[in-house]
Amino acid sequence: MRIRLRAWEVSPLEVDLLDPFVIASGTVTTTRNALVRVAIADGDGRTAVGLGEAATLVPVTAEDLPDALVNLERIGGALLGGEIDLGAGWDELTRALDGAAAGAMVARSGAETAILDAIARLVGVPLRALVGGDLGLATTTMTTDITIPIRPVETMVALARAHRARGFTCFKVKVGRDASHDFEALAAISGAVPDALFRIDANAGFAAKDAIALMDRLTRGGITIECFEQPCGTDDLAGMAEVAAHIEAPVVADESVKHVDDVRRLADARAADGVNLKLAKSGGLLAGLAIGRAAKAAGLSLMCGGMVETRLGMTAAAHLVAALGGVDFVDLDTAWLLASDPFSGGYAAEGPAYTLDKAPGLGVAPR
Repeated sequence: MRIRLRAWEVSPLEVDLLDPFVIASGTVTTTRNALVRVAIADGDGRTAVGLGEAATLVPVTAEDLPDALVNLERIGGALLGGEIDLGAGWDELTRALDGAAAGAMVARSGAETAILDAIARLVGVPLRALVGGDLGLATTTMTTDITIPIRPVETMVALARAHRARGFTCFKVKVGRDASHDFEALAAISGAVPDALFRIDANAGFAAKDAIALMDRLTRGGITIECFEQPCGTDDLAGMAEVAAHIEAPVVADESVKHVDDVRRLADARAADGVNLKLAKSGGLLAGLAIGRAAKAAGLSLMCGGMVETRLGMTAAAHLVAALGGVDFVDLDTAWLLASDPFSGGYAAEGPAYTLDKAPGLGVAPR
């Protein structure tokens, strides 16, 4: 099948958060994302429209919203009107996007998502089936954690209680600015929500000795951690390996893994027990799928998360999870953190439990 890109629209996608999203490396109060809308046609004149979200989170991403908008316009300008042959799989689409994006991974992820969404709608299958086959089609449910940002301890406890009332039991707690505060917050949340499960994420904020000291203190306090995400700096593989060797919880690499080649590098250095897949950092769902499959082959566990996306971006990431047949740690919660929802469809949510739509593509529509 050949497709031609007939229309390309880009616009800001800015939605206020209910509360400031504070992590070790920065603070977000409004999403700084871009919406991509693409129309395609095949040789028989059938048409479809797809949507994609390009999510920035400075300094985690090199691109901020103005960069993403410029880069997306450039990608659209390069691809608009051209034909892409899908007869040999995704190679031609990948080459076209790589050339047009020129390393702008956030913009590339939004562009690829929109095109894949449109293709899946055109052929009448969910996106997870388009890229994941029968496994993707069969995987329709998953349960997410919910993130508690770095705030005053009493605020973090109040957030945890509110999330528990909605049905969430697994909390991903942001750490990495002040280990003493981190311990106090986790201890207070554990006391306020006795059945809570914890994952912690330092966003590269700790030296190895400080990460290990925090974990030792949590263990002595009877607080069990399911996994420790990115305890040390992006390029500090020695530090990551030191933490992984000293703690029982699996270390999950996030900022340290952006490409397939990073999986082998991490595995060889024993710097992580798992990897976090994110569309924005890998440049899209197809690369995320390749990273996930490589990580599984290397015996590493999988997490799937996002930057700070709306329902649209979270749905796309959920389709990546489904295409892999599920992951060990689902972290697709950020739509819950927003003051409004500009989209409908994609999935039905009962608290942390998601059920993906059977609709073609992502099944997401603007409200």
